[in-house]
Amino acid sequence: MFGIWNIEKAPSVAFYALHALQHRGQQGAGIVSTERTRLRGYRNIGLLADVFKDNGKLEKIDGSAALGALWYSSGNSTNVQNIEPLLYKFNDGHLGIAMNGNLNNAKWLRAELEDEGAVFHSASHAEIIMHLIRRSRKETIEERFKEALNKLRGSFSVMLLTQDALYGAVDRHATRPLVLGKLNDSYAIASESCALNVIGADFLKDISAGEFIKIDDKGYEIGSFTPGSNIAIESMEFIYFARPDSTILGKNVHIVRKNTGRVLAREYPVEADIVVGVPNSSLSLASGYAEEIGLPYEMGLIKNQYIGRTFIEPSQHLRDIAVKMKLSALSDVVRNKRVILLDDSIVRGTTSKRIISMLKRAGASEVHLRIGSPEIIFPSYSGIDMKTSEELIAANLTKDEVRDLIGADSLEFITVEGLKEAIGFDFDSPNNGISLDIFTGEYYEGLGDYEEEFKKELTDIQKQYLAKGNK
Repeated sequence: MFGIWNIEKAPSVAFYALHALQHRGQQGAGIVSTERTRLRGYRNIGLLADVFKDNGKLEKIDGSAALGALWYSSGNSTNVQNIEPLLYKFNDGHLGIAMNGNLNNAKWLRAELEDEGAVFHSASHAEIIMHLIRRSRKETIEERFKEALNKLRGSFSVMLLTQDALYGAVDRHATRPLVLGKLNDSYAIASESCALNVIGADFLKDISAGEFIKIDDKGYEIGSFTPGSNIAIESMEFIYFARPDSTILGKNVHIVRKNTGRVLAREYPVEADIVVGVPNSSLSLASGYAEEIGLPYEMGLIKNQYIGRTFIEPSQHLRDIAVKMKLSALSDVVRNKRVILLDDSIVRGTTSKRIISMLKRAGASEVHLRIGSPEIIFPSYSGIDMKTSEELIAANLTKDEVRDLIGADSLEFITVEGLKEAIGFDFDSPNNGISLDIFTGEYYEGLGDYEEEFKKELTDIQKQYLAKGNK
């Protein structure tokens, strides 16, 4: 998501900022803007450049403030109604809204609202927030928005655009990042700091746990809509989602990934000839591993830059096709070499299996896989497409079984403590209030609608993990 207030050609600025965030969603895009009297918008299925390839689309919604979003679906739906920002034109004003994350009490809230007469047109959780805003009896839109936010449970960052102001909010654990920047006399908020970089805006601060920001012609004002709890950073932001040039709570993503590679090399060294990273999120990881262990870092895999991120494809079939088109191995680099392959994570295992097979067909004599995240044992309910244990390979197979299935000569994952060391926060400080959501059961709270489903489908590996006293 990206929003900006008080700038000429705001939709065009939002368009360029969203380009920097394209890695976060590739199935749809939309922009809503205002010239202070009304809101206008356009959204459609496809990559950002395809949705707005006709320059006239941006001209038609021109204004001095804008809110844009990219769509990442955690299912197979291609309904344009689900693409944000959602735009509503009420008799007392227009509202545009976008949300990043997932509401754990969405089913309950939606059922309650429908019982009260609400009609839904999408599966978007942002629509739930809009219904809550409209049912509030508070006097101002700011108060209504805050009241709605306090009814939400889950991990989210939200932006709301009106004719008079741009608002942003972050859940009480700050699981989903939101940053504030300044460009001359304009202020902007974004899901990642790289969106500020591309438009030349200066980073000002992170919007922290439970905080609420209002931007209007007077400037910006930050308060709280709920008391902030311990910050539970989504570790996949560092591991996979965020761009290397983004900074999360003062930690540059590239540096964190490089540190992760270094820690992995110390934890799990292996005799080999070269180190290769899976493009693009694991290149920093591989360079850190290679430097630490003192081996050459080679480009053994080449990525087709015109193929999107396979993890966020909406179905396994499409992910499989995308992997085939996405990567190719350099035979002259890997032939007769013992390769240490660095990748950010293993979720379902299909991508790792194909890459290892590709390297061995290209002549690699051995492939030793090192992973920059701990084993993902539990599903995520924070807006990432892995909501069932059935699809998590590490929740159903032992490490040795995973190694054999994907065809690696050896397989190791960074430890939880190793990941904490790589990120560099003082997690043990009682005054720091920072923890990680790493899908290993280390941090879970308020599963809400998913609780019964979660308990019902626990695998033997998950039960064994919990039996050891883990939360």
